[in-house]
Amino acid sequence: MSRYERWNALMELLAEHRQLSVEEAAAALRVSAATIRRDLDQLARQQMLTRTRGGAVAHSVSYDLPLRYKTARNADEKQRIAAAAAELVSPGAVVGLNGGTTTTEVARALVQRPDIAEQSDDGPSPALTVVTNALNIANELAVRAQVKIVVTGGVARPQSYELTGPLAAGVLCELTLDVAILGVDAVDAEHGATAHNEGEASINRLLAERARRVVLVADSSKIGNRAFARICPIGTVDVLVTDTGASEEAVHRLSEAGPQVITA
Repeated sequence: MSRYERWNALMELLAEHRQLSVEEAAAALRVSAATIRRDLDQLARQQMLTRTRGGAVAHSVSYDLPLRYKTARNADEKQRIAAAAAELVSPGAVVGLNGGTTTTEVARALVQRPDIAEQSDDGPSPALTVVTNALNIANELAVRAQVKIVVTGGVARPQSYELTGPLAAGVLCELTLDVAILGVDAVDAEHGATAHNEGEASINRLLAERARRVVLVADSSKIGNRAFARICPIGTVDVLVTDTGASEEAVHRLSEAGPQVITA
């Protein structure tokens, strides 16, 4: 288990139990107590948890784990979700993508499609136009000559590599999108799509408003939950793509509320 995977597992344990002793964490992760103490100290320095005598406590249930620590979580499910979402995009479309591990996989799936990847870069129009506020997605796609990349301005959040604030909003207000594919921190029928950070939620909301069609991508751990800041009500979502781990009851409630639900 890598350091990042260990940190991710520690944060998952804290989210579930709210507090954790060094001995409990060492037993759960099958590593030494000394390793756990170092991990907790490093996470505390990054303000991801509060260190206590003999362990740690979580700051809140809705913690905002940095993107680089989330990559290993539900990786197979996210790749399946991304592949299904990418199939909903037509060649030549203008696609909005926000930040997150699932939307990063969507970006990769899009440029691997033969009808996009094999299109000549000297054609009259790009194979795809991607509008994003995510620095990591823009960085990955910038080398794809057949894909036009439009990056919003804004202030970068280190947790998600997303650009937020009035500069990002100013750019998006001047654009129209064929489809917005949004990763979310939680989604349920009553509260809709939500995010941990209010600045990200605001930009995500604007991406949805500027799009002809809204697609949410969320693995089953996000289904039926809610986070701090609302992105959009579920009635404004056209499609929700999730994995087969989502409960039948939660999926039924969401589909009854409006969107088509696709399980991958």
